[in-house]
Amino acid sequence: MIKVTNKELRSVFWRSFALQGAFNYERMQNIGYCYSMIPVIKRLYTNKKDQSDSIVRHLEIFNTTPAVVPTIMGITAAMEEENANNVNFDEQSINAVKASLMGPLAGIGDSIFWGTLRIIAAGIGVSIAKDGSLFGPLLFLLIYNVPNFLVRIFGLKLGYQVGVNSLERIQKEGLMDKIMSVATIIGLSVVGGMVATMLSITTPLELKISGAEIIVQDILDQILPNMLPLIFTFVIYRLIKKVSITWLTIGIIIFGIVMHAIGIL
Repeated sequence: MIKVTNKELRSVFWRSFALQGAFNYERMQNIGYCYSMIPVIKRLYTNKKDQSDSIVRHLEIFNTTPAVVPTIMGITAAMEEENANNVNFDEQSINAVKASLMGPLAGIGDSIFWGTLRIIAAGIGVSIAKDGSLFGPLLFLLIYNVPNFLVRIFGLKLGYQVGVNSLERIQKEGLMDKIMSVATIIGLSVVGGMVATMLSITTPLELKISGAEIIVQDILDQILPNMLPLIFTFVIYRLIKKVSITWLTIGIIIFGIVMHAIGIL
């Protein structure tokens, strides 16, 4: 039985820092993810075809918060190990698990690291740095990066251990669909909360009818708070399926500039 060793896991850990080194708008972090998994692939597969199949598998679209990606890599390593040793293993489940985890963990990771920890670290660092102390920026880097490193280290170990210890039971009891369903629900809930709290879209439109001044934003808030961010999110989600990401990005920028210029946004 071929097993992943600590040597390969250490390589995956250090390579994970290059996750966004070849970020692209078609498949996002896929190249960085595949690069990180190469030590595991070489360890588990001696056949060139098996290696190439695994590489192609990990070149599928992937995107999540960099700090939590080692957790998914650890689980992936365990699943690749099972695939290398079990001819009946469903290799398609590897990407299915990756896809089901990247959304929920991205929402949690963004909320913790980008939405909370970064702001706290910046606030403390700036308050000290404004007095001319070099300790300010150093403290910012420590407050943000120490938890980041710890989550990466223990996330990779935990992901691999959970994967190794749970895969056989998950397969036998048919828990994979349930896990993916729960992960999807959690991910959508987190994303919904992020849309409401982190996406700020309002309109300054005011109407005068029979001498009465009506503020459009107040009416929208009474109907449904954060209605505009919700509508904007659904419109973008719909467009992503039909429009090139590059042109969509350019269109959003132009739309924002025009709306701001005429005073709507």
